[in-house]
Amino acid sequence: MKFRPLHDRVVVKPIDAEEKTAGGSIIPDTAKEKPSQGEVVAVGPCGRDEAGKLIPMDLKVGDRVLFGKWSGTEVKIDGQDLLIMKESDVMGVLEVTESKKKAA
Repeated sequence: MKFRPLHDRVVVKPIDAEEKTAGGSIIPDTAKEKPSQGEVVAVGPCGRDEAGKLIPMDLKVGDRVLFGKWSGTEVKIDGQDLLIMKESDVMGVLEVTESKKKAA
């Protein structure tokens, strides 16, 4: 099934938190925090301001984003756990730096 968000909504696939701490301890499932990072998998066409003028979306498919811990509505589409949220619920886009590109 294909899903197309409307207006200024985005569909985000949450990225799971790390399984281990920086010190190497394994984190059990019950102690893991809800993910606050994700990858944008679909974007609505645009938003509107108070005057009804169209506002283009800043996000695009493939962006890795940070969002609030309780943002969005959880849905399951084709067996995938996804979040649908307004673009304004996204706090920012994570960008890969040059040093990270070289390390990969």
